Amino acid sequence: MLELQDVWVFIGAYGILRGVTLTVPTGTAVGLVGRNGAGKTTTLRSIMGLLPVQSGQVRLDGRDVGRLRPYERARLGIGYMPEDRRLVGSLTVEENILLPAWAMGIPDAAERLRWVYDLMPDVRTMADRRATWLSGGQQKMAALARALMAGRRWLLLDEPFEGLAPEMAARMVDVLARVRETGVTLLVAESDPRVIAALVDRVVTIERGEVATDGASGAGSSS
Repeated sequence: MLELQDVWVFIGAYGILRGVTLTVPTGTAVGLVGRNGAGKTTTLRSIMGLLPVQSGQVRLDGRDVGRLRPYERARLGIGYMPEDRRLVGSLTVEENILLPAWAMGIPDAAERLRWVYDLMPDVRTMADRRATWLSGGQQKMAALARALMAGRRWLLLDEPFEGLAPEMAARMVDVLARVRETGVTLLVAESDPRVIAALVDRVVTIERGEVATDGASGAGSSS
């Protein structure tokens, strides 16, 4: 289970997150919805340890990970797909996907890569292409594949559908649905709840750094 308990995050004197409490039960998918600037990205970055939490707790399966560095959290099986993708343009798609394995010394990297390719055959076909040669949608897919290399248990996705054409968005939904079937827990940040309604079990709305609503999605199962 992924839990945030009364999390406060400040940038300078301004409170970006103000007492955020959020629970993502194991094996479920939760949508984190809000306007730009509402605190979605800050929430995900705080979970990953990329932003310091001034007070409150981030827990993974009951363990307070507040003192762990980002790479240490990733080693627990948590993958993160940032909104801006952050691929290394000079590397091939496959090299970008393998970066977490190289950084963390994942022993079964080759097996994990085959699993990712089985989930995302479109990514396999562009494995040898440099990241700079990809379209925006293809870069999104490559970034998701990279997140899956570390995301054995939890997957944090920041605006994964932003800018995607309908066909590519449908492919993304299909991949994430299959990822869910493997038991990976999803937290998906999106501006438009309609985009993720068929994918998630619950939609949590965040406004001005605070949780405004937390309820079941009409399409998802109960969590």
